[in-house]
Amino acid sequence: MDPLLFIPLVVSFLISLFFLPYWIKKAKQTGIIWKDMNKLNQQPVAGSGGLIVVLAFIVGIFIFVAYRTFYLDTDMHAVEIFATISSVLLLAGIGLVDDLLGWRSGGLTIRSRIILIILASVPLIVINAGRSEISLPLVGAISLGQIYPLILIPLGIVGATTTFNILAGFNGLEAGQGVILLSALSLVAFLTGNSWLAIIALCMIAALLGFMTYNFYPARVFPGDSLTYAVGGLIAIMAILGNFEKLAITFYIPYIIEAVLKSRGRLVKYSFGKPNENGTLDLRYNKIYSLNHVGIYLLKKIGVPATEKNVVYLIWAFQIVVIVIAFLLFGRSVLP
Repeated sequence: MDPLLFIPLVVSFLISLFFLPYWIKKAKQTGIIWKDMNKLNQQPVAGSGGLIVVLAFIVGIFIFVAYRTFYLDTDMHAVEIFATISSVLLLAGIGLVDDLLGWRSGGLTIRSRIILIILASVPLIVINAGRSEISLPLVGAISLGQIYPLILIPLGIVGATTTFNILAGFNGLEAGQGVILLSALSLVAFLTGNSWLAIIALCMIAALLGFMTYNFYPARVFPGDSLTYAVGGLIAIMAILGNFEKLAITFYIPYIIEAVLKSRGRLVKYSFGKPNENGTLDLRYNKIYSLNHVGIYLLKKIGVPATEKNVVYLIWAFQIVVIVIAFLLFGRSVLP
C-alpha cells in the first residue's frame, strides 16, 4: 500500500473535476446539448461529458504505468494494461460517434454497434486475456481452448457494454452505477491478488467521482455513450483479466433485468419518467419498461416522493444489495 499509488487516483479525479467546466462551455457553444427529459422545462444540458472522464482515466493509468516502470522497475502486466487502454479508448470513440449521430435519431444501428464493439475487443483477444478454464458443478474444471478468446471475450464485452448503456436517463445514475460496480470489482481484484487491476478500476472511479460533481441532480453535463460504453467495457475487461466472470455476471443482475424490460418495449420505449410541476415523476407508460419505471412505481406505492434523486438512490441501493448477495453466494468460490 504505497502512498504514491494515490497520485494517479488524485490526478484522475482532478482532471475530471477541473476540465469538465471547460467541456460544458465548449459543448454548449458547438451544439452538443441534449434535453433533460425528467424536467418540465427540459433545459438543454451539455452532452458527451464522458470524454473528459476517459481522458482523466487514461492519464491516471499512464502515471500508474510510469510508477511501475521507473519506481518499481517492472513491466509485469504492461501488455494487459495497454490492451485495456486500447479497448476503452475504442469503446469511448464508438460511443462518441453514437452521441454525435443523435440518440433520438437512433444513433448507430444495432448491427453497427455490435460489430464496432467486437472490434474494440480485439486488443483483449490478441493477447489471449484471461483463463480458458471454467468450473462446472459435478463436472469440475474444463478447458474451452480457443473458444474463450475468440467467442466468449467479444461476447462478454458486447454484452457488458450494451447493457450498461441501457440503464440510464436519470441525473447521476450511470456514473453512480459505475462507481458502485467498479468499487466492488476493485475489492475482488485486490482480494484475489490482482492489485494492479484494482488500481485501474480506482482510476476510473476517481474520474467518475469528479464527473458526478457536475452530473448529479440537477445535471450540468450528461455522460453520453462515450462514458457508458467505456465503463461497461471496463467492467467486462476487469472480469476477464481477473478471472472472476461468474461474480461479475451476478453483479450485473440489474442490467439483465433492464435488458428484459427493454425487450418488452422492443427497445424503443424511453426510460424517462413523466415530470410533474412539484418535481416528482409519474410513469410515462401504462406498463413497466425500465428499472427506472419500477423505481417510480415502488416509491409511489410506499408513499415516498418519486423524485429523480429518490429513483436514483433506490436503484443504487438495489445494486448494492445485489452485490452483497453475490458475495455471500459466490464469494468463497472466487476469493482465496
